[in-house]
Amino acid sequence: MASTSSTPLSISSSSSLIDAKASRQSAVASPQCVSLPTLPPPPVQPQNRPWKAAAYCRKIARNVMTMATGEAPVAVASTELPEIVKTVQEAWDKVEDKYAVSSVVVAGGVALWGSAGFISAIERLPLIPGVLELAGIGYTGWFAYKNLVFKPDREALIAKIKDTYKEVIGSS
Repeated sequence: MASTSSTPLSISSSSSLIDAKASRQSAVASPQCVSLPTLPPPPVQPQNRPWKAAAYCRKIARNVMTMATGEAPVAVASTELPEIVKTVQEAWDKVEDKYAVSSVVVAGGVALWGSAGFISAIERLPLIPGVLELAGIGYTGWFAYKNLVFKPDREALIAKIKDTYKEVIGSS
């Protein structure tokens, strides 16, 4: 058999790309590896943010001025609860069967979560969303033509809505 001599593979580069670390690497490279010169590290960006420091200084100066004048800062002065929280607390205090109300709220949350999952599962099917969208557009057009185009139909629809409202709310 004839012996073949393997010569090391080297890449020539210009002297401007070689830095001090590349000259320290071994001159003899194995036939499987190719050594390239390393790149210099990226320049370090300064982390100074003068606008942020100026805003912080303005905030401190404002706090010192309010303390000197004896006024309470705005954040400390507004410790009252919003009206919606007070309304909810009053409504919760009026409820006699709190167990039933909380059960209905939990059941509603589970139903909402389940219906969202069901709708997303239907949406993943290939043709169903398009068919349902066409059905919705068709029904909307039919409803508008049947109840909104002509004046007597509109008046009948408004009367029906008012009657239903009175049934639900109760006439007083």
